[in-house]
Amino acid sequence: MSVTGPDKPPPHIQLIQMGRAHVVARTVYAAAKLGVADQLASGPKSAAQLAGLLHVHAPSLHRLMRALASLGILTERTEQRFALTALGEALKTGAPGSARASVIFSGNPSSQSGWDHVVYSIETGRPGFERAQGVAFFDYLAHHPEEASLFSEMMVGIHNQEPAAVATAYDFSVFSTIVDVGGATGNMLAAVLSQHAGPRGILFDRPHVVTDAPNLLKARGVSDRVMIEPGDFFKSVPAGADAYVLSHIIHDWNEDQCLTILGNVRKAINSVGRLLLVEMVLPIGDIPHPGKMLDMTMLVNMGGQERTEVEYASLLGKGGFRLTRVVPTNSGASIVEAVIA
Repeated sequence: MSVTGPDKPPPHIQLIQMGRAHVVARTVYAAAKLGVADQLASGPKSAAQLAGLLHVHAPSLHRLMRALASLGILTERTEQRFALTALGEALKTGAPGSARASVIFSGNPSSQSGWDHVVYSIETGRPGFERAQGVAFFDYLAHHPEEASLFSEMMVGIHNQEPAAVATAYDFSVFSTIVDVGGATGNMLAAVLSQHAGPRGILFDRPHVVTDAPNLLKARGVSDRVMIEPGDFFKSVPAGADAYVLSHIIHDWNEDQCLTILGNVRKAINSVGRLLLVEMVLPIGDIPHPGKMLDMTMLVNMGGQERTEVEYASLLGKGGFRLTRVVPTNSGASIVEAVIA
């Protein structure tokens, strides 16, 4: 594919723009962290009007708002007053899609710290985050509940199209009990149970992760069909169910850790059960896919990885399963179905 064309800058400019993309990211992070969109929800305001409320330097806030207007997040009106655009509305607290939580979590110093060691990750295969923080990513979240909540909200926002797409693409009605392994707040399980009236669910995750689950399950109208069971999938998972869903779990861990998780599921699943991995299955070759950049995040933050269908088949085989099919959905994720080998 050519990197030049009538609508593309020359290659060196494209590379410079890629290398400076962090400037845009940090600018949007500042807006999210300060709550600029929330302050403009009631109507246009100037930086001078907002500076006192936000406890910031008014001229610098004006420069931030002007930059945000150039990105289409704000629009400048008369008398240097700025208003939200449709894009800016999505940056408000609680707006559908959880963009503010995603931007704040991604831009947090702790989240950024791993990328300071990206070359180390490529040299060693080890997470840059762990080198920066001295602790593994999920252990860090276990001791930082506010960031853990942001992370959970971000996951719901980033994958907001997936649960409904997964629930529609696969016939979950054939199961009586579905265990959502590492299901966090229950977003995926709620979508599946809302689409399929027959099954009951078990939401399984670490105690600090399932804290927000009761409210979500109640809001989705499925709380009476879900049992929340705290636990650690590196030790065991609930036994005897006929479907085990692992949504964006396997990609978080290195191969040895993945095989531990798969081994625990294999011990627990009934003989005719189905293992369902919801993951971004990577296409082979140069085909663009969001999972290929997400794969870099997995390397730097967690030490995990995204995989192709062939790579999933190999991993599952080592874990005592046989890949039966990959079911595409109307989202970036697919359902990797497997049975006991």
